[in-house]
Amino acid sequence: MPPPRTSPNPERAAIVGLITASSRRLQAERSLDELAGLADAAGATVVLRMSQERPKPDPSTFLGSGKLHTLAAACDEADVDVVIFDNELSPAQLREIESRVQRKVLDRTQLILDIFARRARTREGKWQVELAQLQYLLPRLAGSGAALSRLGGGIGTRGPGETKLETDRRRIRQRIQQISAAIDEVRRRRAQLRERRQKQSIPTVSLVGYTNAGKTTLFNLLTRETAEANDALFVTLDPLVRRVRLPDRRELLVSDTVGF
Repeated sequence: MPPPRTSPNPERAAIVGLITASSRRLQAERSLDELAGLADAAGATVVLRMSQERPKPDPSTFLGSGKLHTLAAACDEADVDVVIFDNELSPAQLREIESRVQRKVLDRTQLILDIFARRARTREGKWQVELAQLQYLLPRLAGSGAALSRLGGGIGTRGPGETKLETDRRRIRQRIQQISAAIDEVRRRRAQLRERRQKQSIPTVSLVGYTNAGKTTLFNLLTRETAEANDALFVTLDPLVRRVRLPDRRELLVSDTVGF
């Protein structure tokens, strides 16, 4: 696997998609276009784009073996740092693809979580992202099945230490419990605030829609706020609520939300 770049230049990315039916080719191409936008939002430069048409994903390599060999060669030629798949990969597929292409491999979910991690500003937002990342990582630690099968007690399981894998899994579970407890406490406090607002009979309006649809721009216009609004995907990660006074002196609460 190529060594990580030490220069400030963005990572060079290859994006890969699968077309499972000819009638969905246009939809798959649009999805790849969106994946390129996500890669850009994460700070990468797309230098290679590849797709394959097949009835269903290969259970071990996702792409066909020949296509995966072509992908590895194209990554060498284009000096690719990271390969991003437009679909969610199983732990086994992720490991097998990485071993074949000899590069860092991500799927769409991992890429979006990385963008969320970059954009989270509030403490709760950062907790939510970390929790999602840990829950996604836990089943993808190599050797998960074999490691867990030895933790049930009995001969051969007692002793002075754990393997690094088992230690990592235990720490991840502990951290998940800590974050979950902290988020539950935040939710209880938010429920109390919501109950107060309901008692005050102040209507709440939520701006809901797809990412980069212009929700924050509209929010700023209505509330005279200066929340960050850019032509990029998933810029808003922490919801904002502001009070607005209408021309007839009635008041309402406007909430800017995370895009779909």
